[in-house]
Amino acid sequence: MTGRSPAALVTLGEAMAVAAATEPGPLATGTPLRLGWAGAEATVAIGVSRLGHTAAWTGRVGDDAAGAMILAGLRAEGVDVSAARTDPAAPTGLMLRERRTADRLRVSYYRAGLAGSRLTPEDLDEERITGARVLHVTGITPALSATARAAVEHAVSFARAAGVTVSFDVNHRERLWSRAEAAEVLARLLPYADIVFAGPEEAALFVPDVPEDEPGRMARALTRLGPGQAVLKLGARGALVATADDALHVRPAVPVTAVDPVGAGDAFVSGYLAALLDGSPVEQRLRLAALSGAFAVSVPGDWEGLPRRAELGLLAAQDVTR
Repeated sequence: MTGRSPAALVTLGEAMAVAAATEPGPLATGTPLRLGWAGAEATVAIGVSRLGHTAAWTGRVGDDAAGAMILAGLRAEGVDVSAARTDPAAPTGLMLRERRTADRLRVSYYRAGLAGSRLTPEDLDEERITGARVLHVTGITPALSATARAAVEHAVSFARAAGVTVSFDVNHRERLWSRAEAAEVLARLLPYADIVFAGPEEAALFVPDVPEDEPGRMARALTRLGPGQAVLKLGARGALVATADDALHVRPAVPVTAVDPVGAGDAFVSGYLAALLDGSPVEQRLRLAALSGAFAVSVPGDWEGLPRRAELGLLAAQDVTR
């Protein structure tokens, strides 16, 4: 990392090209598609960058047009990709998004054995991790391959030893692995996490004895497994945070017209972590997280709708604190 300024947030994971149908109906010859790209960790890096903090992303893309598009897009958003790898041995992954009906999306992934899944511990820039204030990982990357899993496990253990705040979004994907396997693997990450993000179904991977309709209890139970903060994302119902001192903070969602729900959770995380980097208290972290999520769902695409600081006032009228 010599000669480079440290990034406040460092993240690692998979990014892939996206071909998204622009009109409702089954995919068929002549279906109009919009080309773009996406990735959970990359979305968080973009969100944090747009909100005024430096961010870096590590991952692998293919030595192809899709990979070049992804890296150029991240650079354009101010995200440092100097530690990313272009893999000549595997192409960039692909996501197909079909608008099967006007209000139902259907997603297909082509990622097994492709560039994003070939991440290894050797790809990590340890000096960059120790220079960061926050390391952010998700439960998607460990599901991609044994080497990607090892990379995440090495990153969180290395960051924790260096005193870097570790953020972990469970982000369970049932198409990638079973709940039983996910619970076994991801439970190993919890003791390294300072902050864990989850939905009720994801939290149930680790605290199956707590009813999902009691999110406050679920969040408190998660803090007893290691994280100092457990953030439960409740969708349209808002979110809540339990802290290690048993405090509970609740935040309603910001009411907006939802256009595309994909990426809302990652947008929420980016707002929370940006406010953490601001030095804001938990209540303000939840506020910025809720605003970021509301902006994201109001625009088609995973990350395109993420807000900049100057835009936050656009939803001020809807941001009603209860």
